[in-house]
Amino acid sequence: MSHPTAPYDLLITGGSLLDGTGAAPRNADIGVRAGRIVHVGAPDPAARAAEVLDASGLTVTPGFIDLHSHADFSVLTSPGGEACLRQGVTTVVTGNCGLSPFPLAPDKDPVVGGPGTLAGAQWRDLDGFAEAVEAAAPALNIAPLVGHGALRAAVMGDARTGAGPVDLEAMRHLLATAADQGVFGISTGLIYAPGSFAATDEIIALAAEAARRGLLYATHMRDEGDHVIEAVEEALLIAKEAGVRLQISHLKAMGPANHGKVDKALGLIESAVAEGIDVACDVYPYTASSTRLTSRLPDWAMEGGPAGLLERLGDPATRARILEDLRPAVGRTFLPEGVVIAMLGPGQYADRVGGTIADIARDEDVEPAAAALNVLAAHQGEVMIVNHAMAEADVDTVLRYPGSAVASDGWILSAPGDGHPHPRNFGAFARVIGHYVRERDVLQLADAVRKMTSLPASRLPLTDRGTVAVGQVADLAVLDPAQVADLATYADPWQYAEGTRHVLVAGEIVLRDGELTGARPGRLLRRLPAEV
Repeated sequence: MSHPTAPYDLLITGGSLLDGTGAAPRNADIGVRAGRIVHVGAPDPAARAAEVLDASGLTVTPGFIDLHSHADFSVLTSPGGEACLRQGVTTVVTGNCGLSPFPLAPDKDPVVGGPGTLAGAQWRDLDGFAEAVEAAAPALNIAPLVGHGALRAAVMGDARTGAGPVDLEAMRHLLATAADQGVFGISTGLIYAPGSFAATDEIIALAAEAARRGLLYATHMRDEGDHVIEAVEEALLIAKEAGVRLQISHLKAMGPANHGKVDKALGLIESAVAEGIDVACDVYPYTASSTRLTSRLPDWAMEGGPAGLLERLGDPATRARILEDLRPAVGRTFLPEGVVIAMLGPGQYADRVGGTIADIARDEDVEPAAAALNVLAAHQGEVMIVNHAMAEADVDTVLRYPGSAVASDGWILSAPGDGHPHPRNFGAFARVIGHYVRERDVLQLADAVRKMTSLPASRLPLTDRGTVAVGQVADLAVLDPAQVADLATYADPWQYAEGTRHVLVAGEIVLRDGELTGARPGRLLRRLPAEV
């Protein structure tokens, strides 16, 4: 209930409100008390507040929710979260693509401290990771998933074998523990080892356990190129057989031969929804992806992880076999001119960051597939790339789909830094507003805000975030839609977005007049365990 004459901690006045539901904008003042919204409505001259924030000429929205982030691998070293806050993002969903910093195998000791790269599991369980997040005191919220790759690695290591009954039971137990401790779902990365080693039946079994506990199933599908349609069909089969809610991560089609296949993919999704399957997707607003270079390799080459790969690359006969399996992708889903080295450690190719595999191939007078293997062998199999292989028309199509949420798939939270990362780390949400709403009219602003707020909130669900309404947590953004822009580019990625004026997390101002305040009210959010 609204109490306009009661004193507020904060009163936002004069703004145009987009409440996150997709409704048209309206003029409304917003009163905040004890971290929650207690008034949304007409101005009241008698209202009193400890602080008044004038939003005249600006738009007030719910804080944006990034449904697909890897910030669990960076929040401890960059808890200020500036790259997110400058876009109006107040909550990031982590543990995606089968990767999460927990659980550990029972016989392994937790590693103290926060990793700065996409590393393996670090904490025994979610409780351990939550303690580390709490100690770091982030400025934004973390909503965790647990990764199937982490579950599998904890039970089976990097073995390229099917999960037997004992293995499945052990993974179910770890998943149940994660659910009891408050994860919102389970994710798979079926293009990455060790998740790629899992058969469909294994995923169905774990997804059924997730469904029993009310969790979401989010998947980076098994293929996003020549077999993207088969991958969508597999994801929908898993959802149907397991009875689980399904989120298809960053829907796309890689390689010119596959451009346009998102139309059929969305048709399959729509048919599944009509059959009663709860399925949606998300998308980042770019025509390039970013991933590990090893994701381009044949599945068998990654058994045993990076160490196993390096051993195979060191054997001429096996290396030739990997090369033979990689060649067919060149020119289809692996476009050497578009594969940019984004990050790698010290070594032979350290000075090639920002350059392409095609550049290296020309300089070394080798075929592009061989150049890729050379780089991997020289850098312990750990090479991040930006991969230009998508079509703008496909991005438009997925963005327009009513069930698609906006997400970044990013993990870098502060600038500057090392390497040549994807600009989505700094500009995904701003790009939607600046490029796809204001410049190209692909979306209307109210719907774009819905795709960044209430839609992702509904997928987890986060019932007290994602809309501006009485009783909701006061995660809010105040922005100038005419000025919002992503400044990060592929050529010069280390640039924050502009146009977001103020950001509140749990009622505290974390960004004021476009500058960080130093407040750190974020926390790790937990889902209440379902009765089973």
